[in-house]
Amino acid sequence: MHQKYDFEKSSTGLQMKTTRKTITLSEQQDAWVKARIDSGDYTNDSEYFRDMIRRDQQESSEMQALKEAVQEGLDSGISKRSAREIWQEAERRYKA
Repeated sequence: MHQKYDFEKSSTGLQMKTTRKTITLSEQQDAWVKARIDSGDYTNDSEYFRDMIRRDQQESSEMQALKEAVQEGLDSGISKRSAREIWQEAERRYKA
């Protein structure tokens, strides 16, 4: 899955277009975000949330690929090979 990004020209070169969002967090959630920033893992709130979104996009993409693989397996029907033969082939592929 390829993602298309939009860029705009600025005085410092090309920059990805951005959109400002307002979100509401509980005090506990806000404290968590602040703790993540204070730990040095992120420099600000926006960086934290962008990272969360990137991770969610990656996870969603991986889940979609898994669903497609499962559907491909279901669509292929019942195998004429034994479970042992299938396992041995899987082991051969893994070792290769």
